[in-house]
Amino acid sequence: MAFPHATAPVAQISDSLILITLLVELGVAASYAAGLARSTTFKNLLLLPHRSRRQTLVLLAMMCLPLAPGVWIRIRVPNFYAADLSFEAAILMGLVLGPVPAMLGGAVLALPAISHGEFWTLPVNLAVAAIAGIYGRFTEREDVWSFSPMIDLSLYQWVTRNLRRPQFDRQIILLVLITAMQFATSMLSRAYPRRFFELHSPYWLVELAICACAPVVVGIPLKIWNAIRIERKLEEQSRLLMEARLDALQRQINPHFLFNTLNSIASLVRSRPELAREMIVKLANILRVLLKNREAFVPFAEELAFTDDYLDIEVVRFGEKLRVVKEIAEETLPVVVPSMLLQPLIENSIKHGLEPRIGGGTVTLRSRILSDGRLLLEVEDDGIGMEADDSAGVLSEISWNGSANGTGIGMRNVRERMEVLYGSSAEVEIVSRPGRGTKVTLIMPVLEAGAAPWAKFGEALQATWADLAKELTRE
Repeated sequence: MAFPHATAPVAQISDSLILITLLVELGVAASYAAGLARSTTFKNLLLLPHRSRRQTLVLLAMMCLPLAPGVWIRIRVPNFYAADLSFEAAILMGLVLGPVPAMLGGAVLALPAISHGEFWTLPVNLAVAAIAGIYGRFTEREDVWSFSPMIDLSLYQWVTRNLRRPQFDRQIILLVLITAMQFATSMLSRAYPRRFFELHSPYWLVELAICACAPVVVGIPLKIWNAIRIERKLEEQSRLLMEARLDALQRQINPHFLFNTLNSIASLVRSRPELAREMIVKLANILRVLLKNREAFVPFAEELAFTDDYLDIEVVRFGEKLRVVKEIAEETLPVVVPSMLLQPLIENSIKHGLEPRIGGGTVTLRSRILSDGRLLLEVEDDGIGMEADDSAGVLSEISWNGSANGTGIGMRNVRERMEVLYGSSAEVEIVSRPGRGTKVTLIMPVLEAGAAPWAKFGEALQATWADLAKELTRE
C-alpha cells in the first residue's frame, strides 16, 4: 500500500477508500483461502500432525507465493491496496507453521516492498511472524483453529464465560494481539510513510475499523481450513465407527454368543416363558442396533439403553454370578456421546475380568458431570484384573499416546475414536490391580443433544460462517 515511486509525495488516503479497501480485503482473504483449499496437496500438508522440513517448505511456498504478487500490485496499481495481505499472511504462517518458517515467508513477502524503498517492511514482517509463531507454539492447536473472526461474538463469549468461571482465554489474547500489532504497524506507517506502508487514518473510528478488520482477515482462512479439518475428522470417525460395528458383529454377535444366548432362552421357554420372550426381544434389539446405520453421536440415554439390553442377557446367562450396579447422574442422560462407546468396555469387564473368576463379580457403571463441565463415564469390575505386563503398568494412566498391550481391539478403537473426536480435551484412563479388578475412565467435553462434535464452534453466527466457508470451498 505504497505509491509507485519512492520519491513521489505521500498523500493521505481518503477514509472512504480505506473502508472500501477493508471490505475488498475480506473478499481477497476468502478467495485466497478457498483457492488453496481446492488443492489436495495443500489439504494433506496442512492437516499433517507432524511435517518434515521439506513438507513445511512446500506448505510455506503454497501459502506465501500466491500473495507475493499482491504486494507488487499494491505498489504498481493506484488505489488497489487490498491486494497486499502480507501482514495477515505473516500471522497466518506463524500460527500454522511456527516462527522460523513464518519469518522466511515474511521475508519473501517483503522483497517487492524493499525494492520500492519500504525498508521497514522486512523487520516488521519478521517481528509479526515471530510473535504469531511463538504464540502458535505455546498454545493448544484447538485454540488456533477455533479462533473466530466474529469479534463481537468472541468478546461476548469471553465476558459470559468469565462471569461464570474466570479463566485464561487464549483466543481473546490472540484477538488482542492481532489488533495491537495492526495498530502498531499503522502508527509506524504514519511516522515513516515512505519507508513502510499500512493503512492508517487520523480519525479514530476509521482507525478502529482498520484494527478490527485484521483479526477478521486472519480468521477467514482459519475458518475455511478448519471446515476441511473437521470434515477429515468426521471421515475418520465414520471409518472408526464402521470398524467398531464390524468388530461388534464379529466378536459380540458371534456363534458362541448366539449359541449361549439361544440355549439360555430355550431353557426358559417352559419354566419362565415371559423371561424367554424378554430375552428374545433384547437379542433382537441388539441385532437391530448393530445392523442399522447408526449416527456417530447419540444421547447417553440411548447408548445406555443399548448396553442395558446386552447386560440383561448376560445377567440371565450368568445368573447370580453377575451383578450390575448403575450410578448414573440424571443430568448426563441428554449428553451426546460417541455411539457404541460403552459396550466394548463392558464386554471386556465380563469376558476378561469376571468370567474367569469362579464366584463372578460386579460390573459398575458410573456417569457424572465434573466440576470443570466435562462428562465422566466409568466402567469398573471387581474381577481378576490385568497383569502388569498386559496393562503396560497397572495403576498408571494409559492414554492413546501410551503403549497399552492387552487392552484389545475394542479398547483400542475406543481410544482412537476419543482422540479423533475430542483431541487433547478428552482423557482415557485404565487402572487395574491384579486380583482386585479394573476401572476404565472416559472424560470428554459435554455436548448437548443435537450438537455436532465441534459444538464449541456451534453458536448460531459461527455455524453460519462455517457453512458459508464450506460453500466457498466447493465453488
